[in-house]
Amino acid sequence: MILSASGWRDVFAADGDAESRLKEISGFHASAAAAAAELFAGFVRAKKGGGAPRIIVGLDTRPTGVAIAEPVLDALRAKGCRILFCGVTAAPEIMAYARFLGKTGGADGFIYISASHNPIGYNGIKFGLTDGGVLGGTDMTRLGAEFRTLIPPRDSAPQMPLGTKTAFFAKTLKKAVKYKKRALAAYSRFSLETAAGGQGTVLGELKKAIKAAPLGIAADFNGSARAVSIDKDFFKGFGIKFRAINGKAGEIVHQIVPEGEALKPCRDFLEQLRRDDPDFLFAYVPDCDGDRGNIVFFDENAGRVRRLEAQEVFALACLAELCQLVWIGSPHVDENGSLWNTAIAVNDATSMRIDRIARAFGARVFRAETGEANVVMLGRLLRVEGWTVPVMGEGAAGGSIVHPSAVRDPLQTVFALLKLLRIRSQAGKKGFFELWCERSGCKKPYSNDFTLSNIIASLPAFTTTSAYSKYARMQTVSVNQSTIKKRYQKVFAREWEKRKRRLYYKWGISDWESRAYNGSKERRHIKKFEMAGKGGLRIVFKNKSGVDCASIWMRGSGTEPVFRVMADIEGANIALHDELLAWQRGMVLEILS
Repeated sequence: MILSASGWRDVFAADGDAESRLKEISGFHASAAAAAAELFAGFVRAKKGGGAPRIIVGLDTRPTGVAIAEPVLDALRAKGCRILFCGVTAAPEIMAYARFLGKTGGADGFIYISASHNPIGYNGIKFGLTDGGVLGGTDMTRLGAEFRTLIPPRDSAPQMPLGTKTAFFAKTLKKAVKYKKRALAAYSRFSLETAAGGQGTVLGELKKAIKAAPLGIAADFNGSARAVSIDKDFFKGFGIKFRAINGKAGEIVHQIVPEGEALKPCRDFLEQLRRDDPDFLFAYVPDCDGDRGNIVFFDENAGRVRRLEAQEVFALACLAELCQLVWIGSPHVDENGSLWNTAIAVNDATSMRIDRIARAFGARVFRAETGEANVVMLGRLLRVEGWTVPVMGEGAAGGSIVHPSAVRDPLQTVFALLKLLRIRSQAGKKGFFELWCERSGCKKPYSNDFTLSNIIASLPAFTTTSAYSKYARMQTVSVNQSTIKKRYQKVFAREWEKRKRRLYYKWGISDWESRAYNGSKERRHIKKFEMAGKGGLRIVFKNKSGVDCASIWMRGSGTEPVFRVMADIEGANIALHDELLAWQRGMVLEILS
């Protein structure tokens, strides 16, 4: 099983096929799910200092979800837990519910059965307390080590009886309706708070602007947990037109990760809607647990619907939240209109485009190792140090984590676009986009009749490898990550000597710097690449002025048997991007072979 800060995952389908739609799981996986639940129950009991733990349980819409839920619920009951089973629940929804109940003493933690973006035959388990997010890396590492001691090899593991469907399980399923309703209510309230940044004037202005200039949003739920979440009613409350396809939970019709060809049905749907009603401007596609939502939109410049890259989606979310701080008159805005002590927390695979956006507002960017839990922990540590951190996220995956939330949420991504589009300049007060044009020095003069295409075109130009490009993934077997990086250092040193003259004279690259990412920490100028361990390793290239201008990155996935690589280049420079990516792949291939 893959044990990482993002959850514990495996191919749970009984036939062992990653693309299987079987509902059945093996006896080994039933035993593993029960052991994981028992371990978490003991962890929560110790955290609260004794007493019966109150655990919320939910699942996404993967075929094996119910088969995993049964041993999980039985194990929690055996440990004396009070169980609040919500049934099919989006990840941001169950975490908002846990946060709400945590404030009143109604819950101590949650178990979420999901494998996020992995293929449909996978499933897994995520754990969290009541701070609105999943457990941090330190706790997950300790629990993972204990879990490994509890589970013997598959061929000798005890086989738990399957499909018993006890009276307790049936009773718990009936109660799910009550808890699901409460989860939806908690999530709706929390989503309003998050979208407004604690400022009611933002939502008031947004509602007024949408009433004056109506718009529509579409979605392809792809049978995900968002199909039974708050989306439709939430948008209706703002007077927004909303239409969706593939809205029956569990009917997953295309690949789960919302990238590449998985966005085509939504593109086609938006084009169809626009033929009858041009007010529909963009649409989103979540993954199975509903915590990310990538975007397709009508591009007025191209005259067609096209998709946004995940890095662009995250960039727009960051832009909106920084604009919002200036617009509301945050106490962190100085006399020059710049933000001080303001930061954005991102992962190591996020494009340097975010650094350019932050710099325009006087904010800083801090990076953690890939993994939502690592990014959230970094944001929390920064707040302890006195930083304002309005937004966090993983650019390569799209979606955003808007404070006070601790999980990606497509609703917040959508609201970032809405705020950029509809909170416009009036009565002497500059709107979001004009603030950005002013701060960034946009070449084209600001006009109040701008469109989403204009906003996207104004983003700093970067050429970045898509996380789901076939060139970003390299199949690998289990190899010690420190050993890989130690070998990589020798190969890179050799190759740099061969290429540095060409890189300097053709592309203006004069130097490089190594950076390692482990958990929430970034270390720069590391002398030994193996210090990166299982984390990310990034080589940042400098231009002749000593400014970061490009990078190559590598990391073994914590959730899939693949090795990920990426190149990130300032400017619309496809030739340099392709050259650096091919170079990176060649070096990694030499090591892995």
